[in-house]
Amino acid sequence: MRIDKYLKVSRLIKRRSVANEACDSGRIAVNGRPVKASYDVKVGDVIEITLGERVNKYEVTGIAEHVLKGDAASLYKPL
Repeated sequence: MRIDKYLKVSRLIKRRSVANEACDSGRIAVNGRPVKASYDVKVGDVIEITLGERVNKYEVTGIAEHVLKGDAASLYKPL
């Protein structure tokens, strides 16, 4: 699954267009390297999201095309 779609499905970022822009501007890194929106997410990847001066890190624990709002947090683990 593309990282921009994963960020939207997991509700780490509200809209896919915002996730796409964040990737284009270099604010999304996977395993320590900046990635493009087309990066293919795998279980075990560590995603770093930089918002302002704050950096949030999450480990991918699952991948799903559609997830209910209450179950979205099961796709990742905060680090």
